[in-house]
Amino acid sequence: MPAAASRLRKTTAFLILALATTVAATDFAEARKAGFSSFGSRGSKTFSAPPATKTAPGTAAPMQRTMTPQPAQSQKAAPGATAQQAAQPSRGFFGGMGGALLGGLLMGGLFGMMFGGGLGGFAGFLGLIFQIALIGGLVMLALRFFANRRPQPAAATAAGMGTRTDFRTSADQSTGTPFSFGGNSGGAAPATPAPATVIDAPLELEASDFDRFEDMLTEVQEAYGREDYATMRKLATPEAMSFLAEELAELASAGKRNSVSDVKLLQGDLSEAWSEGSDDYATVAMRYSALDAIVERGSDRVLSGSLEEPQESTELWTFRRQSGGAWQLAAIQGTE
Repeated sequence: MPAAASRLRKTTAFLILALATTVAATDFAEARKAGFSSFGSRGSKTFSAPPATKTAPGTAAPMQRTMTPQPAQSQKAAPGATAQQAAQPSRGFFGGMGGALLGGLLMGGLFGMMFGGGLGGFAGFLGLIFQIALIGGLVMLALRFFANRRPQPAAATAAGMGTRTDFRTSADQSTGTPFSFGGNSGGAAPATPAPATVIDAPLELEASDFDRFEDMLTEVQEAYGREDYATMRKLATPEAMSFLAEELAELASAGKRNSVSDVKLLQGDLSEAWSEGSDDYATVAMRYSALDAIVERGSDRVLSGSLEEPQESTELWTFRRQSGGAWQLAAIQGTE
């Protein structure tokens, strides 16, 4: 009996450790789903979610890496502040408070068994699972309760819907570009008069701007794949360039590199465009395909991704131009 009980404790400990590892791995995979696509600055809109579009109907990933200071909580709320706060998406049950709670329960039970406290046999193990399910359910109910009481953002809809263009898919590209310029092309005014405290104004874009965004999608991606720092410095703002360089350095230190080629824009539309003083900004949703793979440095052995089968991604790219100059990449956000 003692031997059987010992085996049961070891087996149960292994199962709990495997479950805890699965939870952690799932959370990491979700956090890295967008790759390097959550960095940079969108000016005064850095901490607000870009309006959804036909190309990117889901929620944009929040800006995880930026040099833009986050507005102080004590400052007077500016128009759209509610939308900015609501734009910070929850990491979900496994990524937030629920994840910490579940991890604590699992690891607490594991260490208890490993160091002799035990779980009281199989019945104790079932009791632990029941406690996890019960507490997890209570946490989820609480999160939903507070989420339902949270004010819904309306400012983004008023400003964003008026500045969005329509899109065509790649099957309808009679003009040679997936961008469509019918309807509103970024120049329509908001549905309601803008208060005097708003520091940005709607920006009207031209067909040549969308052509440039499409070209830059390819140029930036392929320069990144070649590790061409000189080209990336021309195409990106200093802040965005610093994050791109950081990604490349991390890969290089691990003996890897990111091979990117054959980039093709499949569909795209404008989320919003605005001016702040002498700076112009445009956030564009783009769905594109590319041969994208992480390869071993030197041997080019594929570690993940593919160099033969194109992979599709949907991201929101923000471009900035200063004083009427050339557009530069300022931020990239993935979609959830």
